[in-house]
Amino acid sequence: MALSFNPQELPVIRTDDHLPAVAADELGPDALRRRFAAPPEWQPEIVVERRFTEREPTHASVLVPLILRDTVSVLLTQRTAHLTDHPGQISFPGGRAETEDADAIATALREAHEEIGLHARDIEVLGALPTYTTGTGFIVTPVVALIEPPFTIDADPFEVAEVFEVPLAFLMTPAHHRHHEVDVGGIRREFLSMPWEGAGANSEPRRYFIWGATAAMLRNFYRFLSA
Repeated sequence: MALSFNPQELPVIRTDDHLPAVAADELGPDALRRRFAAPPEWQPEIVVERRFTEREPTHASVLVPLILRDTVSVLLTQRTAHLTDHPGQISFPGGRAETEDADAIATALREAHEEIGLHARDIEVLGALPTYTTGTGFIVTPVVALIEPPFTIDADPFEVAEVFEVPLAFLMTPAHHRHHEVDVGGIRREFLSMPWEGAGANSEPRRYFIWGATAAMLRNFYRFLSA
């Protein structure tokens, strides 16, 4: 669905540098396992976007792959520009549920394999975060998992333009969470962005604009880890 605005051109109305970052010792694999094994009392901050489509709501899952390098990173994809839903946007690997999927976790694992070639044997599922409903009508379950290198990535070129990683510590620092507002069809909408300055496939510096549903799910992950 094509956007009527360029999110990267909208002004930043505020950041959240008043909120503490998740401590480094809470972002290691053992700490993450403990957090999901005994989750705290908490509430997701963002649950439902304003709808801008009349189509029937559809269940979907995404995999939130946490890569166990020297410092944990989050694997993300950039969608190809010709896709119908969220073209060109940065997202987690995932997609809509199919009838053969046993549950939301099965959907996330299947979609991650189909989309980026990540095998279930390389994935340690920690658990799922509460669903997030997008403005395009997807009820998305984020499934958080640890990935121990080495692993193989074989992205589907029809769906995925690029696969890259962002340090988890950067994404779990609210000073990097930027708020924007935009008027769409007479309705004022607010969304988050978390731009990351990294290196592209050619090793040249590149800005990855993480925003919308992906940024909102990362914000909920921050709330879960900081609770």
